[in-house]
Amino acid sequence: MTVESDVDGGGRVKAARVVPGEPDESAVVELAVPERPDEVLVEGLLVGVCGTDVEIVEDGFGSPPPGRDGLVLFHESLGRVLSAPEGSGFAPGDLVAGVVRRPDPEPCPACAADAWDFCRNGRYRERGIKELDGYGMQRWSVPPEFAVPLDASLGDAGVLLEPASVVAKAWAQVELLCSRAFVPARSALVVGAGPIGLLAAMLGVQRGLDVHVVDRVTDGVKPDLVRALGASYHPSLDRVAAEVDVAIECTGVAELAWECVSRASVAVLAGISGDEDAAALSRRVFDGIVMGNKAVVGTVNAGPRDYRTAAAALARADHSWLSGLITRRVPLDRFTEAFEKHEDDVKVVVDLR
Repeated sequence: MTVESDVDGGGRVKAARVVPGEPDESAVVELAVPERPDEVLVEGLLVGVCGTDVEIVEDGFGSPPPGRDGLVLFHESLGRVLSAPEGSGFAPGDLVAGVVRRPDPEPCPACAADAWDFCRNGRYRERGIKELDGYGMQRWSVPPEFAVPLDASLGDAGVLLEPASVVAKAWAQVELLCSRAFVPARSALVVGAGPIGLLAAMLGVQRGLDVHVVDRVTDGVKPDLVRALGASYHPSLDRVAAEVDVAIECTGVAELAWECVSRASVAVLAGISGDEDAAALSRRVFDGIVMGNKAVVGTVNAGPRDYRTAAAALARADHSWLSGLITRRVPLDRFTEAFEKHEDDVKVVVDLR
């Protein structure tokens, strides 16, 4: 099967194509791709798998490019530059990742300020999610301003950039909101030890905070990764006796989100519940927000500054620890196996090579 793509350059390649809401239509296809000399041409190495990808395939979230019923999946990318326009700042061999979102065409005030993660009119596009093919192909291209350079020593751990950018944005919001109360953050609670939670904990440790991570598992790779960071691991929230200034909720479980709001001065919600019957804020939580001058913000994507902050954070991190987050690899030819949940999964990646 051959599908024409409007985003890539450099011959014919294999790609992971899906039809939103039609899991049986998922397939590896061959793409005929045009040359784009004004873009950075990249050899795709890995793509990361997250809940959004599963929602696209199984629940019909997202939308294909106009006039198409399917799209190339995956928005968490890692690649190596094959060629780049002169003066772009990129050279063959550079390790890079691609930015997910593109600003709306008007643009709205946020997009005009390169803050398209705060797009006000919803007309943005996103690679692998909304109206643009994703990075799940063996070769892709991207305008230089949407390519993010990565430290060469990161290797495959560079695929963590996109989720790291989401938590980099979360910490930027935390610092902004803490400054309004004139109290520096000293301790943090992170609920959920998936990739977002672990990366949030890593950035908290890098900031010198006393970090407590909660997840329901009692042993295995997740507790080990938390302790290797120098953070504290707890199998339930009631085991966390310490007072916390900041809470980052990464599971999307409503009851846990409300608990985070109750316990911290600043709470960041990074999980999507998908539950239409999720519990409403209790009177205790609602009154606590008002009486405690608390702040609650959400984060689900990132802007250019967040990508750069995340790239610097990954470069500073223990690279062996980062590599430990990648717990399962699936070849492109069997990419649908990446949607199956395994007990010890942290970050699952699809290998495009």
